Amino acid sequence: MENREKFSSRLGFILISAGCAIGLGNVWRFPYITGKYGGAAFVLIYLVFLIILGMPIMAMEFAVGRASRKSAARSFHVLEPKGTKWHIEGYIAMAGNYLLMMFYTTVGGWMISYIFKMASGSFTGLTPDEVGGVFSGMLASPGSMTFWMIVAVLLAFGICSMGLQNGVERITKVMMSFLLVILVVLCIRSVTLPGAGAGLEFYLIPDFGKIVENGVGNVIFAAMGQAFFTLSLGIGAMAIFGSYISRDRTLMGESVNICILDTVVALMAGLVIFPACFAFGVDPGEGPGLVFVTLPNIFNQMAGGRLWGTLFFVFMSFAALSTIIAVFENIISFAIDLWGWTRKKSVAVNLILILVLSIPCVLGFNVWSGIAPLGAGSTIQDLEDFLVSNNLLPLGSLIYLLFCTSRYGWGWDNFIAEADAGKGIRFPKWARFYVSYILPLIVLFIFVMGYWQKFAA
Repeated sequence: MENREKFSSRLGFILISAGCAIGLGNVWRFPYITGKYGGAAFVLIYLVFLIILGMPIMAMEFAVGRASRKSAARSFHVLEPKGTKWHIEGYIAMAGNYLLMMFYTTVGGWMISYIFKMASGSFTGLTPDEVGGVFSGMLASPGSMTFWMIVAVLLAFGICSMGLQNGVERITKVMMSFLLVILVVLCIRSVTLPGAGAGLEFYLIPDFGKIVENGVGNVIFAAMGQAFFTLSLGIGAMAIFGSYISRDRTLMGESVNICILDTVVALMAGLVIFPACFAFGVDPGEGPGLVFVTLPNIFNQMAGGRLWGTLFFVFMSFAALSTIIAVFENIISFAIDLWGWTRKKSVAVNLILILVLSIPCVLGFNVWSGIAPLGAGSTIQDLEDFLVSNNLLPLGSLIYLLFCTSRYGWGWDNFIAEADAGKGIRFPKWARFYVSYILPLIVLFIFVMGYWQKFAA
């Protein structure tokens, strides 16, 4: 057994894995989709899918990581039966991690820049249109976007360069603790605003009429998609942390803990956003606009808004950075596992690589805005996101599923022995048929529907 770094504590492992799962999808996509598809009723369906879709695949990814003690670059080589080609997933996973960082670093940069914009009072006294103008002004400026993207990349690689325990684990623990504290403070502020009751009602009382209105199929697919994408499964982003943990806890139990943390943050983000939107009569609009335009407008109208706004963007930056650090840790370990590089060398080479790879996304909003890879109005970022979310995540998850259940892969018996090692919740034996035959079909359905919605609908 080679000398592989390990987490110093179980809490470190849970917080870092949750940090990887808790990204911007929880914070801006979850509240928006929840609002669109009927509030609490949607949340119930989402939770069901999180349990039947997210948890088993997460346990499998952890199992492959822990049994092989390698990152996705080498884990399949170690575990696959001789002469088989499962290790091709290693290349898919590596591509997925790099592609994800090609656009995520830019969005991380936006969040960090907004901490400074909020704190310095850039929005004070602006009309709603002018607040929107600040965001479009930022997108139009390649220089400032590049600067903030570099800040995000340097911060995250700086932390990774300090090592697993001293850097990644120690700093992520602090960041995640602050993230949860800030979130609680923001929730309390939001739900005590005058007029917040209507937002709470909308968010917490199920309205099954809305589900019918939006079409049951659409709502189920949206819930399924959100449950699937929120955990970033399929590109080995979780497997790496499996490779750093000891065998004294079962993997299903750890997956449950991480899913609970991930969900609590998503639900609390909704408790910040909906009451505030309803209190100030604002529609909880879509995507980036919600975070960068709608919320700064709300903070403008709120007493002490500059403080609350600054705290909100510190929270958002921590959510983004926890994911970037986790994926960078994976990327760094690829070179360490493949070519035996030192951590320092891997950080240095990947730092330059990621900075170069992140430039197309930045330029796609301004200098190269004429490039519309997915049809009119789309950007380079949309293409990168589509490749990761609609292709590499579902296909990668499918490979992990088949690898752990098929006798042509690592196989069910090996998987169960690894997943159930230690104390805690066991992987349910009765679920074997479901994860072998039904779950792969669900993942395939998500993959096909992603294309259908993009190009046919």
